Amino acid sequence: MKTRNSNQKIKAFAKYIRMSPHKVRRVISKIRGRSYEQALMILEFMPYHACNPISQLLSSAASNASHNFGLNKTNLFISKIQVDKGSFLKRLQPRAQGRGYPIHKPTCHISIVMEITSE
Repeated sequence: MKTRNSNQKIKAFAKYIRMSPHKVRRVISKIRGRSYEQALMILEFMPYHACNPISQLLSSAASNASHNFGLNKTNLFISKIQVDKGSFLKRLQPRAQGRGYPIHKPTCHISIVMEITSE
């Protein structure tokens, strides 16, 4: 177990989430800078599909803090959370007269950095 440091950063990443980054950014803007417990409460009651992968990632980051550094989950807050655009899944939709219409199914990468509250 590592020693406690006041500016310790706990990180977690989720890659290739099958969702538009624009839709995920709408949700993460609400939880940026919040404590771990507040963020879970907000995500639980928001009506968006993007809340599920974000709450899983948030729980993963808190578990990383608990297991790897021996920190209490209640003392954590989200210092940085961002969404980056991933690759597209490229599909074709059949159209009139034998043409193929391209369909782009977007993916995104979510990264979260949590820190200890200074109390």
